[in-house]
Amino acid sequence: MAHGSDSDDSNYTKSPSPAGSRRGSSDNIKKVMRREKNRIAAQKSRMRQTQKADSLHLESENLEKENAALRKEVKKLKEEANYLSSVLTTHEPLCTGLPPQMTPDLIYSPHHHSVSPHHHGSNVFHHQHSMAVSHFQH
Repeated sequence: MAHGSDSDDSNYTKSPSPAGSRRGSSDNIKKVMRREKNRIAAQKSRMRQTQKADSLHLESENLEKENAALRKEVKKLKEEANYLSSVLTTHEPLCTGLPPQMTPDLIYSPHHHSVSPHHHGSNVFHHQHSMAVSHFQH
């Protein structure tokens, strides 16, 4: 057996007094209790670490699903914007509801997301006649 291990009785000398024996026994009990307490603490720590890893894994999966759904929505909205832009481009030469000096850039600027002040706040798409835009209606 290894030198200094707990089960190595050959090098152990007993105290001649009963008080020394009780102290050794008390130290041994404390050592066993400390080891047990440490074992339980390590077990709890490993359990918490596993739970945290599981939680992070679930959160990651949920965020990936949400990201995929948002990317799908962005794609759909881009397709809708392209479709509406083509409808507007096709409609503009036929439109009699806009004054000749009004160009699409003045009516609506996609960079500013607002109707031009020259149009007095009315909605550009509700002028003298209606258009059928059914492709993306909900």
